[in-house]
Amino acid sequence: MHHIHVAGHRLEIRRHPETSPGAPPVVFLHEGLGSLRQWRDFPARVAARTGAAALAYSRWGYGGSDSRPRPWPVDFLEHEAEAVLPALLEATGTAAPVLFGHSDGATIALMFASAFPDRVRGVISEAAHVMLEAISVDGITRARHRFLHGDLRARLRVQHGDHVDDTVLGWTENWLRPEFQAWDIRPRLRTVRCPVLLIQGRDDDFGTLDQVDAIATHVAGPVERLILDGCGHVPHRERAVEVLDAAAAFIVQRRQDRVDDRRAMPAGRSDRED
Repeated sequence: MHHIHVAGHRLEIRRHPETSPGAPPVVFLHEGLGSLRQWRDFPARVAARTGAAALAYSRWGYGGSDSRPRPWPVDFLEHEAEAVLPALLEATGTAAPVLFGHSDGATIALMFASAFPDRVRGVISEAAHVMLEAISVDGITRARHRFLHGDLRARLRVQHGDHVDDTVLGWTENWLRPEFQAWDIRPRLRTVRCPVLLIQGRDDDFGTLDQVDAIATHVAGPVERLILDGCGHVPHRERAVEVLDAAAAFIVQRRQDRVDDRRAMPAGRSDRED
């Protein structure tokens, strides 16, 4: 684990090297109250299984990255997708990745694929939200209450250190703002052309399967689904084997897509013309 300066902020990152040339790099985007530590050893397992390079990082305000004072701007997700993530990919030399996002991270991955459709090989979307549901508001409200009156502050301090209050309250305050209740990014998904793997626990207490249906309906690229019975909001921990199997197969297929694209090129055309 080390740090890198991106878009004016110091971010912590962890990398696993490529072991199989040609495999698309995989970038991991954590949930709304997480950090790169939230992934535990899952990126390493994906890298080992696929031979792909893996990059996980903590967004500004999270984990060991720079603190982010409150209040957070309403467009904090858009800024991450359209400014910070592109800058991080450039700074780390990460081209045409598969984005593996969880919760907020999955939403950011879809936003990036919408804004930069030619710069991503695929999206693995785990428990994404593309519209605000009542169950989401209820879940965020419960998390805020547990943080203020229960054990959540102590648990999350392990990840976020002394800026845990700014992280948790900054995030929850934004999602619970009255102007956020109409938040809906479904229309922008029409420019997502890459393949998408949708992963969702049927018992997720932050979103329903309507989120999966909305993404599948609106994106332009091919969609695969993995719906897990008896699973909540964190499938990569609760059903790690099944998620790893599906993610690895998806990533390996993106490598084959690249091979097929090259074979389909007109004679004399170079990769630089892509």
